[in-house]
Amino acid sequence: MTESHIVDASGIDTSGHPHADTRTIVHVMRHGEVHNPKGILYGRLPNFRLSVNGQAQARTVANVLAGHDVTHVVASPLQRAQETAAPIASAFGLSIETDENLIEAGNDFEGLKVAVGDGALRRPRHWLKLRDPFTPSWGEPYLQIAHRMLAAVNAARVSAVGHEAVCVSHQLPVWTLRRFLQGDRLWHDPRNRQCGLASLTSLIYEGDTLVDIVYSEPAGASDPLQTGA
Repeated sequence: MTESHIVDASGIDTSGHPHADTRTIVHVMRHGEVHNPKGILYGRLPNFRLSVNGQAQARTVANVLAGHDVTHVVASPLQRAQETAAPIASAFGLSIETDENLIEAGNDFEGLKVAVGDGALRRPRHWLKLRDPFTPSWGEPYLQIAHRMLAAVNAARVSAVGHEAVCVSHQLPVWTLRRFLQGDRLWHDPRNRQCGLASLTSLIYEGDTLVDIVYSEPAGASDPLQTGA
């Protein structure tokens, strides 16, 4: 005989899993534009805040989401992500949770200028860091990024089951997560990332099953190479 499960108002059945018909949406958001006058790769360095434009981008996304059913807002511990999450949390009367798994990718070039033809990439002592673009050799492995981001998304999905959650993170982690979920290879050309500033990569679940990924740019398009990762 087939085991029956009772579903409560939250959409969780007696097995501890969301019912198959329960829809939950996790919006994985890249933070807004950052004030970075020196143009360095700031990575996980502290005290990098949103620019005036970045603050406006965050408010725009909060306004766009106003008609949604957001019940959980969580962000990377870095200042720019927390500031991006603030107007969204405020719009829904929520506090901002913090998840270390949403943090920016580790990078050995942190604190340096890395533009093509400029800065650290012109110095031979840094070239060994570029020996393996597939792992990559200059920073946190792509697979590790994907796994921690998936853990953050799953935690948010459980917290917002039957509703919507917003997870504010950073460009490379968001793009790596998307490629992982799509079954794409994780190494890629950064110029081809579809992850603009303050963009949303919305993961739509029916029960525990991911059924769709929807990308949107409520604050407008931006160059994937624009500083502010």
